[in-house]
Amino acid sequence: MTAAQGAGPGRVAAVDLARTLALANMIAFHFMFDLWLLGLRPQGWGAWYLPWAKGIAGSFLLLAGLSLWLAHARGIRWRGVLWRLGQLVAAAALVSGATYAAMPDDWVRFGILHSIAACSVIGLACLRLPWAVTGGLGAAALALREPLRDAVPLDGAAGLVTGLMPQALVPRMMDYEPILPWAGPLLLGLAGAKALDRAWPALGRLTPETRLVRVLAWPGRHSLLVYLIHQPVLLGGLTAFVWLSGGR
Repeated sequence: MTAAQGAGPGRVAAVDLARTLALANMIAFHFMFDLWLLGLRPQGWGAWYLPWAKGIAGSFLLLAGLSLWLAHARGIRWRGVLWRLGQLVAAAALVSGATYAAMPDDWVRFGILHSIAACSVIGLACLRLPWAVTGGLGAAALALREPLRDAVPLDGAAGLVTGLMPQALVPRMMDYEPILPWAGPLLLGLAGAKALDRAWPALGRLTPETRLVRVLAWPGRHSLLVYLIHQPVLLGGLTAFVWLSGGR
């Protein structure tokens, strides 16, 4: 597909490598989380659990916004959009169902996959706005959740999804990234990608097309698959290790 037919700048190996790095960070986080879940109590976990988790979520949403521009800068390719959204929605439903079965008191009602899907739709709506306007909307999404929640609190599904549910009413869950403030990183990523639009061809040439780069970029190119399989493998392996070593 040519640019005139709607293709954006396309895949950039550096972006795939950045996504691989974000996945590695996520796997390291879940390794420590699983140790805690198994009662092994990593040192200082309570102090750095929340900032680390939110930093990982923010990195995925930032990269999702950036990738949105790379894929659709010259025109939205609706077949690709619908296919990707369908994958995200199905994967999000799978995560919700699996966590409900495993941990019914803390199941994921609106986690990172739900957020990427919903915020991507918002990003598509902002695709043709000037980059500065998109960046301003991203900053507003980060800054305005608390004032809006105080001014127009919502309950039920609307409050849960938008992030405007009063904190006291938010149910416990293992992962929660509502639209506010998490549309912020995605829109900032989209704005940054727009601002660099003319530079992407040169940026793409900076990363050599070597075998090592292709191997390292592979997880970033299949991030949804890695996301879905890493935790069952990791938790299952650690559980087996603890059991075989005779308990805690």
